[in-house]
Amino acid sequence: MSDSLKEQWASTPLFGANASAVESLYEQFLEQPGSVPDGWREYFETFAGPDVEIAHSPIRDQLLRESRSGRKVSQVVKRSAGTAASSGEKQAAVSRLIQVYSLRGHQIADLDPLGLMERPTPGVLKLDYLGLAESDMDTDFYTGGLAGNGNARMKLRDILAQLQNIYCRKIGAEFAHISRARERLWLRKRFELGAASKTLSDEERLYILDKLTCAEGIERYLHTRYVGQKRFSLEGGESLIPLLNDVIQQGGAGGVKEIVIGMAHRGRINVLVNIFGKSPEELFEEFEGEYDPGEMKGSGDVKYHKGFSADMKTPGGNVHIALAFNPSHLEIVNPVVEGSVRARQQRRGDTERDDVLPLLIHGDAAFAGQGVVTETFQMSQINGFRTGGTVHIVINNQIGFTMSRPSDSRSTDYCSDVAKMIEAPIFHVNGDDPEAVIFVTRLALEYRQKFKKDVVIDLVCYRRHGHNEADEPAATQPIMYSKIKNQKTTREIYAKRLVSEQLLTSDDVSNLQDEYRDKLDRGEQVQEASLGMIGNAFTVDWTPFLHAQWDDATDTSISPKTVADLGRLVTIIPPEVKPHGRVQRIFDQRLKMLSGDVDMDWGLAETMAYASLLHEGHNVRLVGQDSGRGTFFHRHAVVHNQLNNHEYTPLEHVVDRPDAFRVIDSFLSEEAVLGFEYGYASTEPNTLVIWEGQFGDFANGAQVVIDQFISSGEAKWGRLCGLTMFLPHGYEGQGPEHSSARLERFLQLCAEHNIQVCVPSTPAQMFHMIRRQHVRLFRKPLIVLTPKSLLRHKMSVSSITELSSGRFELIIPEVGAIALKNTRRIVLCSGKVYFDLLEAREAHSIDDVALIRIEQLYPFPITEFAALIKQYEHVEEIIWCQEEPLNQGAWYQIKHRLQEPLGEHQQIYYAGRPGAAAPASGIFKIHMQQQQALVEAALGIKSEANKVVRPEKTIRKSK
Repeated sequence: MSDSLKEQWASTPLFGANASAVESLYEQFLEQPGSVPDGWREYFETFAGPDVEIAHSPIRDQLLRESRSGRKVSQVVKRSAGTAASSGEKQAAVSRLIQVYSLRGHQIADLDPLGLMERPTPGVLKLDYLGLAESDMDTDFYTGGLAGNGNARMKLRDILAQLQNIYCRKIGAEFAHISRARERLWLRKRFELGAASKTLSDEERLYILDKLTCAEGIERYLHTRYVGQKRFSLEGGESLIPLLNDVIQQGGAGGVKEIVIGMAHRGRINVLVNIFGKSPEELFEEFEGEYDPGEMKGSGDVKYHKGFSADMKTPGGNVHIALAFNPSHLEIVNPVVEGSVRARQQRRGDTERDDVLPLLIHGDAAFAGQGVVTETFQMSQINGFRTGGTVHIVINNQIGFTMSRPSDSRSTDYCSDVAKMIEAPIFHVNGDDPEAVIFVTRLALEYRQKFKKDVVIDLVCYRRHGHNEADEPAATQPIMYSKIKNQKTTREIYAKRLVSEQLLTSDDVSNLQDEYRDKLDRGEQVQEASLGMIGNAFTVDWTPFLHAQWDDATDTSISPKTVADLGRLVTIIPPEVKPHGRVQRIFDQRLKMLSGDVDMDWGLAETMAYASLLHEGHNVRLVGQDSGRGTFFHRHAVVHNQLNNHEYTPLEHVVDRPDAFRVIDSFLSEEAVLGFEYGYASTEPNTLVIWEGQFGDFANGAQVVIDQFISSGEAKWGRLCGLTMFLPHGYEGQGPEHSSARLERFLQLCAEHNIQVCVPSTPAQMFHMIRRQHVRLFRKPLIVLTPKSLLRHKMSVSSITELSSGRFELIIPEVGAIALKNTRRIVLCSGKVYFDLLEAREAHSIDDVALIRIEQLYPFPITEFAALIKQYEHVEEIIWCQEEPLNQGAWYQIKHRLQEPLGEHQQIYYAGRPGAAAPASGIFKIHMQQQQALVEAALGIKSEANKVVRPEKTIRKSK
């Protein structure tokens, strides 16, 4: 830029360097139009009135355009007579000072109890940077409503002192990144008013001390009674306990009926005892290993992973609180909690999201490092997933395992910066100032309830011990832990303060400690507000589901009249809805299927399963990345009107119950969305909850949820869950990533009847399997390998009459004209490969090979299988055929089951792809060669192709 142009720009208040000052004046104008000079007010009114909420970016753009047009100051602001230019510029500088402190004051706030956090003063907070000097300190300036003082005039030194008191003491507030002016100004006003006064009653302050005494007392008690045992102490972050108590009490007073909490292991035992009211006696038994192995079911879990539920007395009535069970995988519980909250809101009809509050407690290193945090934030305002905002609490120990340098653990200033992606306000607070903690807690809760958005409390504290109590943290953090060694506890600091203010005596403080310890000695409950588990009208009774078995007889058929009635509802599209031509043809074809003119396909069978469940009073929730249409253009649960882009969902019109059927196209996350649906299903047993992968192997991105919750949640925590997973699977030459749903991984997880794994091969099987999953009372996860090419396969069809007869067949025997006595070979298989075998058998006119489909791989139907094999006692060659490589698929997981009922003369062989590192070939020609080879090997067809695969003789099980 030329010097002359710089001079021209600098001659106007719209000069780029003044942008912050101009914006601060505009913020001041939005709050109190009369507080800015007349010329500026007139100028700002040309953009928008003070009551109109608009984004600042257009205003900044207009300021920039006008500055570039060379308008002089006289053209923009006509000063009142007698007002000196320097006076207006100084006022603008003071306004900018106020604005900058609200934006950047957190950078010099006293947040670290240890005093180790480096807090250099940014240049922008220095007077000379803003064009102010020491000589201005006794000059009066308008304050623009600072801290609710109207448009009073104050001396600059007093303004500065008040700004430092509000923004730079024990709380650092970040809300400048919020783009909506109404929210930002509301927060600023509430924060300034509260931070300037910080008034708590004497009763409230004594209550805080009592809760700090509890928080410290349980840790010291356990530390001395159970020396060296892991408990993941809260010491250093004791302010969490009064914080949580206040959320419950204030939330209850404000109308909250339920709070669902998710947290990792740090401080969990403390929370269980001092918040939820868990019996200390029960806790001590867990520390001492007092378990009766004969009464245990499953594996159980360590004490710092366990959940809990209780009802709490509050000024507004009882509040039900639940602590979600959680594995050691940090932050993975976040979406599970959100799903549970959404289910509870649905059950209550809480569409405004007022009654049920999610609260998540994080660790600083995990909050910054774990991707599921970002995914969970992303779903916070998305249709189908929003829960009305979450209160996030970061227990900021300033260390993760053995790493304490911020430059090693994140690329941002704060661990909480990830929350800015959704413009969540963030309050950093010094954990050794419990009154400041309570202030931000109440402000955060009020914000969440008013705006229904996430909010973050960054509780800056420390970790008095190592990662666990057996660690020696000074080995890696010598300076930090030398400081911690001499650091007074939060309780000691606060007690000393209250004693100095004569609220109580030192003897009173000691008595509080003694009384708490005496209660622990007696094993008494120490949380006086806890009522135990009472329940209410919305409490789910899980008793009917506890003793159901997977093989309980269940009628899944529906009457022909019901088929006809429901079929019309889900296939006839109103005349005002004009679907795409291809979609219309699909619905026209479905009408023919209902009349029996053509066989039924998968899309209609699945739709009829949902319609029948809705008709019988159940709810259905189907979620996936392309579930409305269906990845393979087969479902069309949602019809898009080509005239106006409106949506029509036929299944929503089956019953007159709002939200009885929800189909949700999820955002591109597997881990968080599957976790959410697990949380929903484990909370609501009366809704069929389905998560669908766009392709089966997309479930890889959610492996933690599968391993830690879906497959083992019941064994560890006794949690039932009827979640269903649809995983498209089949080898059609699409390459390594879109062929396999990794069946072997699910079968490897199978034990103790924990999950079900099914591979339906016909539309009728799909219909009966879906209905069986929800009509019976057996609430275990169902893993379904769903079809891709079979969706339109000419042989993979069913008659509409099969919906009114039959059931889900665990095993489908030979259905062709293969004489039993002439059978020399049996081929066992599951899924799409059956139809490849069937076509090859017909093409080669083979009449002595029986094809048997095993539709449920776990729990393995050994009784049915043994009975079927007994009919073929004369057959010596039994083949297991699969499309997957030898080391994948079902073979290694079920061959012992297949071998079990065989006679001495019978042997089972493998026909399939050789072992491979990748699930499938990316070269279509190779895929076709391998497919032909495995089919011909299974059928015993002699050709060059089947030399690629050699049957493998298994080792006979010892008798």
